[in-house]
Amino acid sequence: MIPILLGSESDKEFASKITAELSKWGVKYEVLVASAHKVPEKVMEIVRKYNESDEPVCYITVAGRSNGLSGVTAGSSVHPVIACPPFSSKEDYMVNIHSTLQMPSDTPVLTVIEPKNAALSAVRILANQDPELKKKVRDYIKDIKASFN
Repeated sequence: MIPILLGSESDKEFASKITAELSKWGVKYEVLVASAHKVPEKVMEIVRKYNESDEPVCYITVAGRSNGLSGVTAGSSVHPVIACPPFSSKEDYMVNIHSTLQMPSDTPVLTVIEPKNAALSAVRILANQDPELKKKVRDYIKDIKASFN
């Protein structure tokens, strides 16, 4: 399961690039809007729910400006967190990437800029516990390599 946490409703269009890729892989995901600044209790409720789950989980967080969402999620989650900060311009990119890369100690957040690559990273993490998904990843890599012959 890949919970995709958005900092605001305005991030849904950006997140659609992630969900489109996850759908191709047949991986379950859930898109949730939960601002770490405005409704931190909602973020914590989501994290608690997934911490208690027995299924493999990898979060993808989509939040810009002051990216508290990724750090708050990682600070309490037993699962990996991949941040994929949205941006609409070069200036927006600079603010969002710096906010995402500067996480406090003991809040491990992986940062992937490209939405498709964020999805593929989460798929590969889940594939470590799913032999069928791992085979799909191997075949995908093989096809990419074959395209260069």
